[in-house]
Amino acid sequence: MTNRRDRFALAAVVFAIMLSQVLLYPGIDTLVAALGAETALDASMWFLAAEFAAFVAFAGVWGAASDAAGRRRAFVVLGALGGAVGYGLLAVLPRFTTVTFGTVLGVRVLQGAATIGALSLAMTMLMDLDGGHGRNMGAAGIAIGLGTAIGSPLGGQLYEVGPLVPLFAASGFLVVVAGLALFVEERAANPQRETFRRAVQTVRSRPVLGVPYAFGFIDRLTAGFFALVGTLYFRTVFELDPGATGAMLALFFAPFALFQYPFGVLSDRIGRTIPIVAGSAAYGLGIVGVGLAAGPRPAGAMLFVVGVLGALMAPATMALVTDMADATERGVAMAGFNIFGSLGFLAGILAGGIIASERGFRDAFLAVGGIEIAIALVMIPFFVSWRRRNPNDLEATAESADAGEAGQTEESPS
Repeated sequence: MTNRRDRFALAAVVFAIMLSQVLLYPGIDTLVAALGAETALDASMWFLAAEFAAFVAFAGVWGAASDAAGRRRAFVVLGALGGAVGYGLLAVLPRFTTVTFGTVLGVRVLQGAATIGALSLAMTMLMDLDGGHGRNMGAAGIAIGLGTAIGSPLGGQLYEVGPLVPLFAASGFLVVVAGLALFVEERAANPQRETFRRAVQTVRSRPVLGVPYAFGFIDRLTAGFFALVGTLYFRTVFELDPGATGAMLALFFAPFALFQYPFGVLSDRIGRTIPIVAGSAAYGLGIVGVGLAAGPRPAGAMLFVVGVLGALMAPATMALVTDMADATERGVAMAGFNIFGSLGFLAGILAGGIIASERGFRDAFLAVGGIEIAIALVMIPFFVSWRRRNPNDLEATAESADAGEAGQTEESPS
């Protein structure tokens, strides 16, 4: 029961962090205006990019530090409290002093540097649990999906109250995260001498991790694209207010949340290849469909389909990282995944914003959807080769190995 309880608590931590993050998206243009920005697209782009640049810079630091210390819980609490302070400062600074938008971006970087520690290490703690990698990453996936699904419409409604209200709410949610983390049992592998150096070197020596990292990069690129370009697309082309924009985004995030866990378990049974490769190709086609939609209703329908496809591939990709990493290296391995994911999110914001500004929204959707399709096609030879060379790894024994772990833990009184 302890294993199940901790899985639920850690999933709740991930949920609250994602919820606080996505609260800001539906009315991002009104938020940056309240924080002193003079433009909509460019300022929104840099406000989102600042956080994810910090994610990239600090995810590895948090992961390696936790592996070196052999502890994770204290780092999650520290990161969550730091993130809460960052969101709070962003909310109160415009009320008590005159600050430049550059200063706002600096605070945003500090907030992101703290928040990524809580998010990355909460996911790493899920990796430390027994019970099946797909099951654990499915729990992470459904938490991410639910956080974003609820965050979009909730954020839209909070913007109706005031442009800074989502910041106050985000700060409060991260305080809750710190409290939840205190109740999770510490399961990190015992620290060894020079763990920091050894873990980093081990990850560098495992080029095979580049496969899930590449998919993580592209998948998060599409998420960054939707966070900025998708939001402004719905706001300008379809003339939706923040509340309606949040509801539109929820059409993607709701199925993305609801199907993560069952699809994660499915990947334990059938392997990672079909969910990742086929899912990514179809996902890319769906993104193109959103950009070609003639109105909000067909666009919403396509968003729902894209959400289902995203739920198919996301937990399998995260589980692949766990499959390939040793127990004592999982902190850095997951940090690496989050670094590439954050780089992808950052690329989606910047590239999507630039393409949309220079070529228009339709070309931006075509470009991003095409990239997702391309990565799936390029990686087919790797998965074919992997299955041929490792017929009993990741694919054939995924179900039996994880079922064995589940049998040892889920039914035990521990």
